[in-house]
Amino acid sequence: MMTVATDYYRSRVATPMALIPRVEPVVYARGSYAQALSAEQLRSYEENGFLVMHDVFDAAEVQRYKQELQRLLQLPELVGQPDTITEPGSDAIRSLFKVHERSELVRNLIQDPRLLQVARQILGSEVYLHQSRANFKPGFTGKAFYWHSDFETWHVEDGMPSMRALSCSVLLTDNNACNGSLMLVPGSHRYFVPCLGETPEQHHKQSLKKQEYGVPSQEHLTQLVDEGGLVTVEAKAGSVIFFDCNTMHGSANNISPWARSNLFMVFNSVDNALQSPKYGLEPRPDFLGYRGAITPIAG
Repeated sequence: MMTVATDYYRSRVATPMALIPRVEPVVYARGSYAQALSAEQLRSYEENGFLVMHDVFDAAEVQRYKQELQRLLQLPELVGQPDTITEPGSDAIRSLFKVHERSELVRNLIQDPRLLQVARQILGSEVYLHQSRANFKPGFTGKAFYWHSDFETWHVEDGMPSMRALSCSVLLTDNNACNGSLMLVPGSHRYFVPCLGETPEQHHKQSLKKQEYGVPSQEHLTQLVDEGGLVTVEAKAGSVIFFDCNTMHGSANNISPWARSNLFMVFNSVDNALQSPKYGLEPRPDFLGYRGAITPIAG
């Protein structure tokens, strides 16, 4: 009789569960697969679950990416597309997915060794692109992204087996304490946070606007923050934030006059390809989690 292996990272449960300790590495192959970060940077990433690198891209490069995003936002074919996510209650674009398929400039950015080599070094393998998007948070009206671990969603709704992926955010505007910049909980990547509630069908259609399932309880979030603290990223345009797929993060509403925008990409190990989603869920669209033939990113 065939037995089905128990999922260690259970979530979307009916009754509260305790935090689950992570069982896999944060930095794979001891950071020896590629050379990009110093030993101190690797140690900081491993300990905190994220790394902020300042002045990676110069002002001219940032300006080119900003102009490219403005060009993309004017494309009439974006209207009404499932990968164009608008703000709750308005037609303002909140996130634009698969930007690398719409822009040669962004496609080249994904191959930039300043990003790619960091991903290879941390994940200890060749990598492929799990997801790309541009995030927009205009002044005065930009809405929050509630607390979540990406891996919880990717594990349950996309079937990502292991915590062997990372996110990379290229800042195209200055991020400060007032304009809804990224907040992270140091050390939270060392625990999987089981979330309550059965996942509705086609959940992504709502969650990309406002996530209500796959979010931590206030008790778990308080426990993580009491243990690790809370960091609001303040960095200039051209900086890059790398963070582990399981790091708890979110961002507040932007009620300042200063817009916040970034280019966002997720690198996944070629040894961590997606499997079937959990609990009989149908796979989400490819723009949220790539399921095609895996080709390592060249660069």
